[in-house]
Amino acid sequence: MPKICTQQSSPSPMSPDTRERDLDQLESGEEREYEDLPWSQQDSFSGTGAMGRVSRFVHMVQGWMSSGQEDGRRTSIMEHSQEEEFQETCTETREQALHLRRRNKKDDKKDEIKKDEKKDEKDEKKDEKKDEKKDEKKDEKKDEKKDEKKDEKKDDKKDDKKDDKKKEEPPKEYWIMDPSTDLYYRWLTIVAVPAFYNLMLLITRACFNELQQRNTYLWIALDYTADAIYYMDTFVRSRTGFLEQGLLVKDIAKLKEHYKGTPQFKYDMISMLPTDVLMIYMGYDNPEVRFNRLFKMARLFEFFDRTETRTNYPNIFRISNLVLYILIIIHWNACIFYAISKILGFGSDTWVYPNISHPEYGRLARKYIYCLYWSTLTLTTIGETPPPVRDIEYLFVVADFLIGVLIFATIVGNVGAMISNMNASRAEFQAKIDSIKQYMQFRKVTKDLEARVVKWFDYLWTEKKTCDEKEVLKNLPDKLKAEIAINVHMDTLRKVRIFQDCEVGLLIELVLKLQPQVFSPGDYICKKGDIGREMYIIKEGKLAVVADDGVTQFVVLSDGAYFGEISILGIKGSKAGNRRTANIRSVGYSDLFALSKDDLMEALLEYPETKKAIAEKGTAILMKDNLIDLEAANAAGDPKDMEEKIDQLENNLEVMTAKLKKLMVDWSAGQCRLKQRITNMEARCKNLREEDLSEVVADKKEEKK
Repeated sequence: MPKICTQQSSPSPMSPDTRERDLDQLESGEEREYEDLPWSQQDSFSGTGAMGRVSRFVHMVQGWMSSGQEDGRRTSIMEHSQEEEFQETCTETREQALHLRRRNKKDDKKDEIKKDEKKDEKDEKKDEKKDEKKDEKKDEKKDEKKDEKKDEKKDDKKDDKKDDKKKEEPPKEYWIMDPSTDLYYRWLTIVAVPAFYNLMLLITRACFNELQQRNTYLWIALDYTADAIYYMDTFVRSRTGFLEQGLLVKDIAKLKEHYKGTPQFKYDMISMLPTDVLMIYMGYDNPEVRFNRLFKMARLFEFFDRTETRTNYPNIFRISNLVLYILIIIHWNACIFYAISKILGFGSDTWVYPNISHPEYGRLARKYIYCLYWSTLTLTTIGETPPPVRDIEYLFVVADFLIGVLIFATIVGNVGAMISNMNASRAEFQAKIDSIKQYMQFRKVTKDLEARVVKWFDYLWTEKKTCDEKEVLKNLPDKLKAEIAINVHMDTLRKVRIFQDCEVGLLIELVLKLQPQVFSPGDYICKKGDIGREMYIIKEGKLAVVADDGVTQFVVLSDGAYFGEISILGIKGSKAGNRRTANIRSVGYSDLFALSKDDLMEALLEYPETKKAIAEKGTAILMKDNLIDLEAANAAGDPKDMEEKIDQLENNLEVMTAKLKKLMVDWSAGQCRLKQRITNMEARCKNLREEDLSEVVADKKEEKK
């Protein structure tokens, strides 16, 4: 039996297709697992070279067997044994080949598994890379978000710092002119001076050339000083505040827009035009080129208006202002008369100004005074003037006469109204006196009493106490009324002991309720036993506490004293009740403030705690003077409390009445429903038949059984 030597056999290359074909041929015999072979034999058949040698050996044996059968030769027992050994060898070889194939399949599977693992590893790596990339992106996004948040926090911190700085550093405050302040009025006074200067002297310098030529440098200084004030006034106007919804606007942009929207802006721009440039060509002795400065006259009139509201003598100022306007018109008319005379020729006729070559009419003072005199006579129409000769002279005189008529009518009307306003209070007061005199004469009052009444009126007029405070202050809002009353009467009211620790709100209400009263010498303010309905505070004058005879004086009360406060409180247990306990008479003319009981109680309704405190103070004062009965004070009921209880009972009664009405309505509704049901039942009973009743009777009998 030939032996297969796997170590000496040289490997022969074999393609994969040949190996597969040989393995298929070997599979045609019986297959059994080749698992019992030792590992050395199993390893000898591994590899591609061993498989090739086995295949060649099998082909060679098959060829040899086929050739031996054709010759018909049979071998001996030795050959038969060799043949058996050969078959065994073939079987073993087949089994080894199957094992190799299986092993190769396992190796292929392992390779595939490894490849799959490698792919999985690659995929895992790719996934890991993707995850890493995603994580990196997420980290980058997180980092970006963190950076953004940091940047936002930094920006917020910066903004907070800026805001803090802004808060720490107050905003820029621009200078704003408040038109309600004294500074604005002073500035108006400054602006009114150059405005009045231009109004009066521009026309004079333009018509009287001598005046312009003699003081050239003075006019230059005054003109450009006035221009500087005009420019400054334009700036002030652009920064002058105005009220919007009751508040002063301080926004510069709004102020400028508001100023540009006013007509005065155009006039201010015209008044600041540099028309002096024309003097370069025309010469400085032509001040008429500066007439555009007259557009600033609105500031002069505004100054007059504000002065009228501020002065304490408005009627005198109105008259003075009217006279000033008349003088300005006469002044301008005189200058125009001189200019017309210069154009027509001095002394050319009897109407124009005389020839200036005459020494008497050549002086500047005579020229102006003559023209002013002529203008005054013409406008007031109270004197004779030379008649006009030429047409232009007639027209000018006609215009002057018309202006004079308007001036005369204005003077008469305004002066008459001013005088009547000045005497309005006196006329009203005199009408009151006359009506009272007529009444006393009609009722035949005694002469002494009539004389006292007239003296009382004279005192009021002399001391200027005729005005009615309520009538004067009725147009003011309550807040301003209260402030004025506090300013005038609060110190007086605080002197009263029972009001010293009261709330400010109560004192304000009481101040508004104080009534001024004036008493003549010898007048009794109150007498012993009178019912006390008022308390009094002495503002000015002296009062005496006298005996019943009216002569003996116990004490004299002066400014700031008060009395009658206990009687209006109605303290429980007071021995005097609400009666006066002394006689008080005025020594001379006395000014008092009276507070009535009703006004006090009305004010105390809103301050119950203060009411208790005042009652306690009054009780303490009465105990100090031994004028209170403690048992009666403790036993007696407060009338106010009784009134409150009665009011409460009335309210309860009203509630019960309302509930009773509701019950009556519900009962009536129930009765109606019950009647309706009874009516329905009666109708149904009428429709019942005997058969229905028999059934009912039978049912009842069954129930009884």
